[in-house]
Amino acid sequence: MNKPFWNPLVKRLARPLLVASLSCAAVVSLQGCVAVVVGGAVMGTLAATDRRTFGAQTEDKAIILKGEIAIKRVLGDAAHVNVNSFNRLALLTGEVADEQARLAAEKEVKAIQGVLAVQNEILVAGLSNFSSRSSDALITTKVIASLVDTKDLYSSAFKVVTEASTVFLMGRVTHREGDLAARVAAGVNGVRKVVKVFEYITEDELKTLQATSGKVDLNESAK
Repeated sequence: MNKPFWNPLVKRLARPLLVASLSCAAVVSLQGCVAVVVGGAVMGTLAATDRRTFGAQTEDKAIILKGEIAIKRVLGDAAHVNVNSFNRLALLTGEVADEQARLAAEKEVKAIQGVLAVQNEILVAGLSNFSSRSSDALITTKVIASLVDTKDLYSSAFKVVTEASTVFLMGRVTHREGDLAARVAAGVNGVRKVVKVFEYITEDELKTLQATSGKVDLNESAK
């Protein structure tokens, strides 16, 4: 793929800024799982490389907020449930006491306006501790860094979620991109399992997205 022009100074600064941003994100995310969209992690102008429309990005933020509030109201502190959404496809992770609670969380998110589908990956298990969540934060950081370093991957297309050493990959990607990203994530130390939560697009759709995008990708800027 053709690489767009990128100021050499910005190119040298991009990766250190990325590492700093991911470290900060890991620290503030320890109360739950770590979920990071690679695109826009360093500079606001790079948000344009997100393959979602601006409207979908806004709806995803609303789905996450509404979902977490609703689940907290229904299950309280007895559950640890994280809500993530990418292009209106919701992912639920975490731990609850029983199957009834797991299904209740799913029901609440399905009822949110705009949600197209829900993938329920909540475990019936004891609540994770600070050590486990710290480990997940580190894994997320390493997976994202590996995606950024991988040739032929537009890292801004991916959202990375880690829970109990299982990495969930979200995004609008081709099958080729999804398979490559999964292999990269599986090779990161500490990763127990990789789960794909993708919305697949064709290679032709990808070419159209590339042709209409006026911004460079963070992955390209770091090379």
